[in-house]
Amino acid sequence: MPAMNRTPKNAVDPRPLHERIATDLRRQILAGDLPSGGKLPSTEQLKERFGASSASIQKAVTMLKEEGLVEGRAGSAVTVLEARRQPLTPAAYSKPAEPGQPYRWITEAEASGLQPKIQILDVAEVRPPADVCAALDLGETGAAVLRKQLLSFGDEPCELVHSYYPLELVQGTAMTGKAKIKGGTPTLLAELGHPPLHTVDQVTAEEATTEEYEALQLPRQIAVLRTFRVVYSTDDRIIEVTTMAKAGHLYALRYDF
Repeated sequence: MPAMNRTPKNAVDPRPLHERIATDLRRQILAGDLPSGGKLPSTEQLKERFGASSASIQKAVTMLKEEGLVEGRAGSAVTVLEARRQPLTPAAYSKPAEPGQPYRWITEAEASGLQPKIQILDVAEVRPPADVCAALDLGETGAAVLRKQLLSFGDEPCELVHSYYPLELVQGTAMTGKAKIKGGTPTLLAELGHPPLHTVDQVTAEEATTEEYEALQLPRQIAVLRTFRVVYSTDDRIIEVTTMAKAGHLYALRYDF
């Protein structure tokens, strides 16, 4: 295993105090230690706990308000809202849809009481980023078909998706058009004789790019969950490489082993 840069043992958190306060309170809200419908500790209690000024406490609370975790006016009790970190289970919607059914992501979301929407932002023949090129073994000049989509629940953006497909695999098919594909791309790939059989996800927490920041309507620079997915078919042929970005403060990924 290659050497890793390690945090010095005497490291001090360099973040502004209000960000550290917001982080601690956010963790308590998401863990249920500050339950939905309850009140945040008072400003005086928080000042004593964190050794902070009223201004720092108010800045921290403002951050939590922007994330939809609390509500209330300055100088009055602040109420904790229901933690909205929605768990998503990739294995539930990676397979082809049942005959006549929509994309599994749609049906799974509706079964959870959500209002799923898919917006196709772009479809084009492109030279993918280097990591995607390496996974697809495109060499120095190869291209792929990109399908870029924004997934939402109601009016709230959920996920920015860039999916890349080998050109020789999907050229001349509905995959190269901007219309939505009935049953989703897993279904079409299966119909083309390349069913998705095995998927490998690599998930990282990263700072949002400008594209992600704007598409996901982030309240500020928040870490996104970035999934780098490689999909294999028969004979371990790679039929898709997808990158997905979700707002880290709103969503969680759930895997069963």
